[in-house]
Amino acid sequence: MSFSFSHPYEVDNKYKKKVAYFSMEYGIDQSLKTYAGGLGFLSGSHLRSAYELKQNIVGIGILWKYGYYDQVRKQDQTMDILFQEKVYGFLTKTDLVFNITVSGHQVAVTAYYLPPEVFQTAPIFFLSTDLPENDYLAKTISHKLYDPNPEAKIAASILLGEGGVKLLELLNWTPAIYHLNESHALPVAFYLYSKHKSVEKLKEQLVFTNHTPEESGNQKTSLRLLEKMGVFCEIPITEIKAITKTEGEELNHTLTALRLSGRANGVSKVHQQTLCKTWGGELSICPILSITNAQNFKYWHDKDLYEALEKSDEKKIREIKLSRKKELFEIVADQCGEIYNENIITIVFAKRFTGYKRANLFFQDMDRFHSLVTNKNRPVQIIWAGKPYPMDYVGIGVFDKIIEISKTYSNCSVLVGYELKLSKLLKRGSDVWLNVPRIKCEASGTSGMAAAMNGSINVGIPDGWFPEFAKDKINSFIVKACDENLPIHEQDELDAKNMYDILENEVIPMYYDYQNRWVEIIKNGMKDVLPDFDSNRMAREYYEKMYN
Repeated sequence: MSFSFSHPYEVDNKYKKKVAYFSMEYGIDQSLKTYAGGLGFLSGSHLRSAYELKQNIVGIGILWKYGYYDQVRKQDQTMDILFQEKVYGFLTKTDLVFNITVSGHQVAVTAYYLPPEVFQTAPIFFLSTDLPENDYLAKTISHKLYDPNPEAKIAASILLGEGGVKLLELLNWTPAIYHLNESHALPVAFYLYSKHKSVEKLKEQLVFTNHTPEESGNQKTSLRLLEKMGVFCEIPITEIKAITKTEGEELNHTLTALRLSGRANGVSKVHQQTLCKTWGGELSICPILSITNAQNFKYWHDKDLYEALEKSDEKKIREIKLSRKKELFEIVADQCGEIYNENIITIVFAKRFTGYKRANLFFQDMDRFHSLVTNKNRPVQIIWAGKPYPMDYVGIGVFDKIIEISKTYSNCSVLVGYELKLSKLLKRGSDVWLNVPRIKCEASGTSGMAAAMNGSINVGIPDGWFPEFAKDKINSFIVKACDENLPIHEQDELDAKNMYDILENEVIPMYYDYQNRWVEIIKNGMKDVLPDFDSNRMAREYYEKMYN
């Protein structure tokens, strides 16, 4: 073995404790397709900030041969899914090879290394089973991020968890803390427990971050299937049930992580309260803290805009926003054949297409939608973008329905390829960043932070991070949320009505009639997003509250 590892930069003494950070996805750069959405954007920002602050962190991920998927179009412009092999010349292929056990079989694993200087991140190792000594099934473990096959998903968790710890052992780099960024790497806990047979010792080493209050995002799996697949590292099921306090035949991954970790956190103050309400009555869970998600300012912010802000040059701020809109509109023209006007207010809805985020909230009232988008006195332009899970046929159906509706209106467009590059262009080129999740369903919703760093005004429902930032009509616009206990269809109707009211009566009139006030809100948003929603604050808090 010729590859050896020591932490490649001089660590700041405040952050000398060794931390291994396990995440199923990393959104670091457009050229590295190892992410699906918000979780990846977050972990990418976290490890960029770890580098800026010179923290003693090593990231562990998986090198997905086909990424998440490439979002393309069918003949009729509706969405299609392409799995295309990715090749990365900038990663260092190590000569490390070791085995993990999946479903009773030995699977060979290698690692690729991303040095800090490539994208200014903490060092990251990406694991792969795509090796000639593996059979085809073993190779596919590292093929597709969030493979819908339940066994492939479990195998990926074993690769990330057990594989990640074994890699660190091979490198002779022993962390004091193992940080599970979501419960995907839960096998870390069982592997460590199999070594020292002590839940107390395990709790000293393990911390856990939960990113969703949604039931679908908090996995439950048959204990027998997990045992068959090898998740429990040969620990008997009776012992597993005892240490995880599991009754019945299903393991709740989130609850297990909360019981085996020393500390856990939600990713906003609202989310932490939701977690405590959801899990607070359960036996033996660890303390749940709040560390609000954030985005890396250095990576996301528009430098020119902030220079103009520093000089209080409002004319320059307006000029920059118009030029950024032109750049975005080139993409709209290329993909959709529509020529947008940079002087018209442009509303963007861009995020993962999943039910609770409600990309189709506009269509709760089609008469009102038609009236909004055909108004000649105060015209609007709307852009949607986002990636549903490749097998989420409901989400894809919503995406395709919006495409069909948009064909009727020359000022409505749906863009494909929502990845880091397009995300940045949308944040720079939008006037309004719209976020309308069903209340108490959003854990954090970090896209609006980066939007504010690019002079886009947030219009949103007060969920996730937003209540910690939003000052109505000062740095953003707050859409009044309805009662969370109402039936879902009533919530959607009321929230749509409130969204239309604020857009028609406040947001759009202010853009056209009170430009000075509009620019003032842009400036306030750009100022207020700092420092609390720059991931440097978040990375510091993880050391202060979770690791130390």
